[in-house]
Amino acid sequence: MKKIISVVLMMVMLVMPLSGCGNQGATSSAEATAENPMILTLSHGLSETHSVHIAMTEFAKMVEERTNGRIQVKIYPNGQLGNETESMEQLMAGVISMTKISAPGLATYNEAYHTFGLPYIFNNTEDFYKVMESDDMRKFFQSTEEDGFVTLTYYTSGARSFYTKDRPIRTPEDLKGLKIRVQDMKSQTDMLQALGGIPVAMSYGDVYTSLQTGIIDGTENNETALTIGKHGEICKYYSFDQHAMIPDVMVMSAKVWNNISEADQKIILEAAYESTDSHKEVWEKSITDAVEEAKSTMGVEFVYDVDKEAFRNGTSGMVEQYRKTYPGVDRLLSLISSVQSKEE
Repeated sequence: MKKIISVVLMMVMLVMPLSGCGNQGATSSAEATAENPMILTLSHGLSETHSVHIAMTEFAKMVEERTNGRIQVKIYPNGQLGNETESMEQLMAGVISMTKISAPGLATYNEAYHTFGLPYIFNNTEDFYKVMESDDMRKFFQSTEEDGFVTLTYYTSGARSFYTKDRPIRTPEDLKGLKIRVQDMKSQTDMLQALGGIPVAMSYGDVYTSLQTGIIDGTENNETALTIGKHGEICKYYSFDQHAMIPDVMVMSAKVWNNISEADQKIILEAAYESTDSHKEVWEKSITDAVEEAKSTMGVEFVYDVDKEAFRNGTSGMVEQYRKTYPGVDRLLSLISSVQSKEE
């Protein structure tokens, strides 16, 4: 694996020479000008039509405009520079400046990020937004410089629920014996085992064929996967257990961040926060459209009478185990609880 990563890094360096921790031109914002800008490379694996890519494009535009062209963000979508893991490796190695990654993927570098993969951490969508945009959470996002990165902002990816080919999932007992695809994350595998299902970790691109051939009986994701991923052609029951809200996050190399002046850091953060706000509106519409399309053209039945408390109870022991195993998780869960208590 190390050899593969090394080859990837070498190829990126040869094909697209990037110097100064993923920058071309000026290596700091203090010396950057419109004629010799500081260029920040941003890698992600999404298509240009994805709502997160659109939000990051708006972010790049705002940064360039508000710095009068002194700082420019150059986006490489569609996995041009590798998948999430590879892009993060490149960021840590100083080859690129920024990337988008599913938040639990950062647990490799900071154990607290396991928290975002745990079930029922947030009460509902409104609670999720308030916690993620709180001053306490933003301070946490900025606290990981020693780990080699800082998180600029998050993008919602909705609530994840179970959906299956031939039966609704109303209680954990309904998962018994079912092979369910989960993301290749420890928290997701542990969650499904706690609920009595059989976790099958695989890439998103393999899900449709695996459902079709019977390798798996179902999967879990937000509603857009039914339409964009065409999973609704096979899975006819979508059960709103809403067990997790796993955000995507936009991160920057700490080395690059420290080469940006405090004034320019503020501009970048404000642009990042505004891109999150614009993305929320687009995302909520995409969910509404996906549900309507899945109902009307795919015959998917949406199941709302789910015993969420049973799912919450079924995974509570797992969450407590993570608190004991990972001190960073315990601290972040305490932070989240503190923010939630302030809202009441």
